Amino acid sequence: MSNPDETRIGLSDAVRSIRDELLLASRNAAGQDIVFELGDIQMEFTVELRKEVKAGAKVRAWVVDANIDGTRAGSRTHKVSFTLRAQDARTGAPLKVSNETEGSVDAFGRGSSTAP
Repeated sequence: MSNPDETRIGLSDAVRSIRDELLLASRNAAGQDIVFELGDIQMEFTVELRKEVKAGAKVRAWVVDANIDGTRAGSRTHKVSFTLRAQDARTGAPLKVSNETEGSVDAFGRGSSTAP
C-alpha cells in the first residue's frame, strides 16, 4: 500500500512549482521581441493542516484538490492567500519574463547574506 503523503502536494512544493515555471518562461523568452515585466503574484490555495505524529508532531499544510466534497472542505480545510513580488535575488530588481540572451539562472534564488 502506498503512502498517502506521496500523492499530496505540500504548500512549499506548490510555490516552488510556480517559481520553476516562471524561470522556464524566462528561459523560453530568449530572443523574443516582446518583454513582460513580472508583477505581483497572487496565490490562493485551499489547504488541509495535518499533524505528522511520526515526525515529532510537526504540522504540514497540504494543498487540497479543488473538487473536494463540501463536508470535508467546511470542517478541515483553510484558505491561504498571499502575494509575492518576484525579484532577482542578487540585485533586488524586478524580474522580467524575458532574456535578451539565453543565460544561466544557476544563482537565482540564492540571495546574499547582507539582505535587509
